[in-house]
Amino acid sequence: MALQRVPVAPSELGESPFWHPLERRLFWCDIQGRRIHAWDPASGASQSWDAPSEPGCCAPTDRGRIVIGLRDGFGLLDTDSGHVTMLAALDHDARSLRLNDGRCDSAGRFWAGSLFAPKTAPEASLWRLHATSDGYAVERMAGDCTTANGLAFSPDDQWMYWADTPAHRIDRFAFDPASGRLGARMPWKTFPARAEGQPYGGRPDGASVDARGNYWVAMYEGGCVLQLSPEGELLQRLETPVRCPTMVCFGGEDLRTLYITSAAHGRPEAERTGAVPAGSLLQCRVDVPGRPVHFFKESAAAPGWG
Repeated sequence: MALQRVPVAPSELGESPFWHPLERRLFWCDIQGRRIHAWDPASGASQSWDAPSEPGCCAPTDRGRIVIGLRDGFGLLDTDSGHVTMLAALDHDARSLRLNDGRCDSAGRFWAGSLFAPKTAPEASLWRLHATSDGYAVERMAGDCTTANGLAFSPDDQWMYWADTPAHRIDRFAFDPASGRLGARMPWKTFPARAEGQPYGGRPDGASVDARGNYWVAMYEGGCVLQLSPEGELLQRLETPVRCPTMVCFGGEDLRTLYITSAAHGRPEAERTGAVPAGSLLQCRVDVPGRPVHFFKESAAAPGWG
């Protein structure tokens, strides 16, 4: 699979890409740049919007807007005006915590895990946002994490994946799509930590699941994307020309274009100015298609909200 660089400016910390099937555009966050970006592969046109704080994740809504996870809660971006409406605050210390990786489930609920900036303790959590007749409700669904990543759902909705990047571990929860409740949490895949004198394969960052249930995960500082079977077996390793890929998604009309975001923030100057600079957005064609993005069900909220 030949990787190509998408002709857009590098992000400081690219994350949370998704393909919008109605707009036929790719959206993604630049967390450190505090912007949401969109790119149209047909015309080559790009568009960007400012965020009030670091946007860790984003997803489309059923009212044509973008729901985003921010430092202190969840917001709603109107892409026509550029205005961001805050929907719900989080009960956490935004001085050391912010939302990071996230996505919607098939019922239109938005899930986002947080990041504990000191990275010294498992203080991060998994949060769930959903619209109600009274507005928007937020619930803490899990904890015991330092940097939440890798959130994805199996095609049959029976499993939810969730990674703790510094722990080099991906867990899996039994998932009830009707209620949105989580069952038992089980270790699913663990990767070797950095060891002196040993090659380092990276740690699990953002991920996506394809139509066959295979889990594609960006390995931060590993310079690769891994395709894992539902049983956790390595199916293939896709080398990337950037050291720190951050997340993947499937796009294009047939969902067979794999898009890969990456990070420049904190990387050496040699990586930032290389032939393929750190922070570049990459793409390649794959054999197995992905699955369509789920929309946040904003329409369930009472009239007047957002």
